[in-house]
Amino acid sequence: MQLVKAKKYLGQHFLTDKNIAAKIVNSLKTEGKVLEVGPGMGILSDFLLQKPELEVFLVDIDEESYQFLQKKYPQLGEKLINADFLEMDFDAVFTGTFSIIGNFPYNISSQILFKVLDNRNKVPEVVGMFQKEVAERCAAKPGSKEYGIVSVFLQAYYKVEYLFTVKAGVFNPPPKVLSAVIRLSRNEIKELDCDEKLFWQVVKAGFNQRRKTLRNALSSLINKEKMTEEPMLDLRAERLSVADFVRLTNVVAENK
Repeated sequence: MQLVKAKKYLGQHFLTDKNIAAKIVNSLKTEGKVLEVGPGMGILSDFLLQKPELEVFLVDIDEESYQFLQKKYPQLGEKLINADFLEMDFDAVFTGTFSIIGNFPYNISSQILFKVLDNRNKVPEVVGMFQKEVAERCAAKPGSKEYGIVSVFLQAYYKVEYLFTVKAGVFNPPPKVLSAVIRLSRNEIKELDCDEKLFWQVVKAGFNQRRKTLRNALSSLINKEKMTEEPMLDLRAERLSVADFVRLTNVVAENK
């Protein structure tokens, strides 16, 4: 079977180490439906399809990969999807919940994470390979330089675990950066205890001017005449936990 050529414009770096592939798949804790994003030539898919507790779906935007996988896994039928993950209508494919796994293209990693967040009540778990710096930002804790917008948004709805680092030599072609695998496990919070739209505005405003105190960074959101004595406003965004941001959002709502 002719191999698939990695395409730079799609950010493809095919994993070649089967031990790491098995380790990634074994990091998935949930059962039932699982969607693999960007399977390429199927190194993760091989291990996923060996697990009887999983109902496996594959989605790849690359026509060449899609044709390759059609020949390799004829049993998948319509569960092999030639589409852009970022444009997928999950409701058209899945009833109920499904997990997501993949060696994600690094050039769209942020979009993938926000797609997950937009569908957080359908996606109980994500196991994925990211650029190491992105993985560190996802799992970062308050007070660290890596802690930022993505950290807060993800950790509001998911437990984020940094699982292991992956060297460049196990990919073809090798990327110029280190990689890492993380696991997102959905927490029990259905909705935040605040105006969620305002929460996103507060977090973004705080980190977009992260060197300023929140009193200054949020000046466009808080009426100066109602400027509260709330002590959190004298901190920088990187000092606040998710729970702190929820409380701060309620303060902002009261002082608009």
